[in-house]
Amino acid sequence: MAQLIRNEPFDDLISNLFQGFLVRPVGATPQPAAARPFSVEVSEEDKAYVLHAELPGVARDDIHVSIDGNEVTISAEVRNQREERKEGRVLRSERYYGKLYRAFQLGDAIDESASEAKYADGVLELRLPKKAATSARRIEIR
Repeated sequence: MAQLIRNEPFDDLISNLFQGFLVRPVGATPQPAAARPFSVEVSEEDKAYVLHAELPGVARDDIHVSIDGNEVTISAEVRNQREERKEGRVLRSERYYGKLYRAFQLGDAIDESASEAKYADGVLELRLPKKAATSARRIEIR
């Protein structure tokens, strides 16, 4: 049995136009930068992967990287406080505390012992060398 579906392109246009308008009204305070997922760029070289993660405002001691086989995990704890005072009185105080987390699976296993990490100007750079490929070993049956 054939089923007909009616296409209403104008209805989709109107719903897409107003989608999210009532959820976040115009003039609403934007979400803090620390609450958004951080940007990551991964590039592959012949013998290594190079990963750049943008973590502005995060202290070096609050960033943790772990490597397990071909999986790389980056987590960071964010603390952001801002207080405005006028004549000794607090006019506005904002605080944000949160945790950022990203995990990736790369094509090849990573050599953890030769991996390097640098953090400067809010950008974490990881150089992750690939493990040398092991050749197949033939087992003799007796």
